[in-house]
Amino acid sequence: MQTVLGANGQIAEELTRYLHDNVTQDIRLVSRNPRQVHETDQLHKANLLDADATIAAVEGSGIAYLTVGLPIDSRLWEQQFPTMMANTIAACQKHGTKLVFFDNTYMYPRTDTPQVEDTAFQPIGRKATVRAEIANMLLAEMRAGTIEAVICRAPEFYGPGKTQSLTNTAIFDPIKEGRRPSVPINAHTKRSIIWTPDASRAMGLIGNTPDAYGQTWHLPIDPDRLTYAGMIEIASEVVGEGISYRTVPEAAFKVLGLFKPAVKEANELMPRYRQDNIFDTTKFATRFPDFHVTTYREGITEILKSPAA
Repeated sequence: MQTVLGANGQIAEELTRYLHDNVTQDIRLVSRNPRQVHETDQLHKANLLDADATIAAVEGSGIAYLTVGLPIDSRLWEQQFPTMMANTIAACQKHGTKLVFFDNTYMYPRTDTPQVEDTAFQPIGRKATVRAEIANMLLAEMRAGTIEAVICRAPEFYGPGKTQSLTNTAIFDPIKEGRRPSVPINAHTKRSIIWTPDASRAMGLIGNTPDAYGQTWHLPIDPDRLTYAGMIEIASEVVGEGISYRTVPEAAFKVLGLFKPAVKEANELMPRYRQDNIFDTTKFATRFPDFHVTTYREGITEILKSPAA
């Protein structure tokens, strides 16, 4: 059995589809209110903040995928992510279950230096500090040999369906709705963003590759990185008309943050948009050369051509 902890999100749903179609139909979906993706999916209600409930959720699983997400709320992250990670590690250790952790890049330096799997963490801000803490918790157990685990790390999302990201919200959703997109900070810095179905497929592939364990992997992105201006140019070609955009300066986010809690929480991430973001995925491309990575043109076209939700 393979178990998805933190079901219902976009990454978890795409992962479930990949596992069902390519690996096994013996899949357990775990969350507070899990929903089936396929008729064969087994549903298990559990709160990962409860150690005993997490142990029960993982029991019988050969592999568990930790894909749980939380709203962008620093206090919530500090209160819940470390506990969920500790409970998941303990449950996997108890049952001898392999753990695949879906991670992000918040703890990486805010520079244009290429990010590789062994880039040293330099967290700035509360959310980045939490992400470094939980990654280090798992890395410590991996180094100690107390768990068989792998870390799958992804940059910012873009994608179809209910993908949630600043790029979708500020760029592609407005274009699809006939509105002018708003570019955060700088339209001319190179961005590294990942197509959500690619992230899930790659995570499922890594999780079912025995020699991938004990390592960190950067999940695959189109290496031909675009700027937001370049993405909007492709979008203009897809929709058949020129698209103008506005650039929102960092100061504007700070002012908006005084009135909108969600914007205030996002302000921690804004410095990352000042310069190029180079998320290097050479390791994955070398190990899995046959994996098809969705190009930015393919992804943008699918987003804009798909029916409205």
